[in-house]
Amino acid sequence: MGFGSYDESEQQDQDSDIDEDDAVTVHEHDHEGEVSFDQGEMSNEDLVGQLQQMKDGDDE
Repeated sequence: MGFGSYDESEQQDQDSDIDEDDAVTVHEHDHEGEVSFDQGEMSNEDLVGQLQQMKDGDDE
């Protein structure tokens, strides 16, 4: 078999002794809740302006 070849026969009938108690549970740490953002008294334009100032400050 050449480099990079794939032989499906190597993938068949593999015994996997996996202990499901040790397996990762993807829903083990699910959380339900809310996320909120309080922009205070600043308008969206003010926030965008502040963001632009922060970006400009990174370039210096």
